[in-house]
Amino acid sequence: MRRGLFTLLIILTVSGSVSAYEQDANADTPHPGVILNPQELSTVLSHGPWPPAARNDPANRVSGNKTAIELGRQLFFSPLLSADKKTSCASCHSPEHAFASGTAIDDGKFTLDRNTQSLINVKFHRWFGWDGRNDNLWAQSIRPITLSAEMNLPAEAIREVADHTAFKQSYNTLFGDTAQQDDTLILVNIGKALAAFQETLISDRTTFDDFRDAVAEQDWQAAAHYPKTAQRGLSLFMDRGRCIFCHSGALFSNGEFHDAGVPYFIRPGVVDAGRHLGIEALKTSAFTLDGDYTDDPDKTGAWAVKKVARLHANFGAFRVPSLRGVANTAPYMHNGSLATLEAVVEHYSDIDMERLHVDGEAILRPLGLTDEEISDLVAFLESL
Repeated sequence: MRRGLFTLLIILTVSGSVSAYEQDANADTPHPGVILNPQELSTVLSHGPWPPAARNDPANRVSGNKTAIELGRQLFFSPLLSADKKTSCASCHSPEHAFASGTAIDDGKFTLDRNTQSLINVKFHRWFGWDGRNDNLWAQSIRPITLSAEMNLPAEAIREVADHTAFKQSYNTLFGDTAQQDDTLILVNIGKALAAFQETLISDRTTFDDFRDAVAEQDWQAAAHYPKTAQRGLSLFMDRGRCIFCHSGALFSNGEFHDAGVPYFIRPGVVDAGRHLGIEALKTSAFTLDGDYTDDPDKTGAWAVKKVARLHANFGAFRVPSLRGVANTAPYMHNGSLATLEAVVEHYSDIDMERLHVDGEAILRPLGLTDEEISDLVAFLESL
């Protein structure tokens, strides 16, 4: 297996059955069974608690409403939102695949340009979609309904859905009679109900969360139950790998956009511009937090739409995904090009520096990981 020639810091050698970076950590920590040093343990605390405190979406007046959540659930699994009456949101965002598709860009029904992202923990996102073309969840929920490459429902047909006997009573209770609404408003209301349901899709606590909370409580006996392989991988993740520059916080994502060294080309002659394209779409959208369809009179967060600028560095940058539940969301990267977590770690271990933006921040460097280090990082990722 080819390994990179460079590292972010220093490649630590292996001595006996215990790696050198584990020896160093043991030298600095007095806690049996916990190999992280005090600085690393302090950083661990920043990745929780889980789940984080969250409020209802002020831009969506039915956020958190039980009737809206149930209506959204019914709509999510209904094929009536598609032109062919055979395709539902769940056709691509399957519960069996962590509300993703489990395929790269071709699932046998649609051939798309990007990998279908999981909807788990979508409630906590700041931007939506790989390119951040939406700044709220209800707008993101509208897009696939009318997009010709996906559900392809004509905007004028949305009224029939809202008036369908399966949905009419709940819709009218939440939003009023469709007779008093135009097609666009009905579409937005459907999107808000879908968003209310998706906000309930929150991942369970994990072995990492148990470790993190044990560290917070200084319960070192409980902390020692976290596997050594995962601890070593966590140490790499925080220190030498500098993964936390992008994968930070309780969600293990800074929510922003970066070039991860994945090819721009979708197919020969066709380039995916990523965030550069997303900002253009955001600026022209009628469904932003700064638009007429928000329910927030203060238009909280609308400043970002006004201030965000298209820069050359945005080209080929994609939203940093959350790593929570990442073991269940293969394949990986925006184009679904990496089939396993091992392949993802190897990608960063051997990353092609020629592929990265020259005007971007120099965070990524080939790590030259050993097989043991790759296994440790994967063990950590699987614990999230």
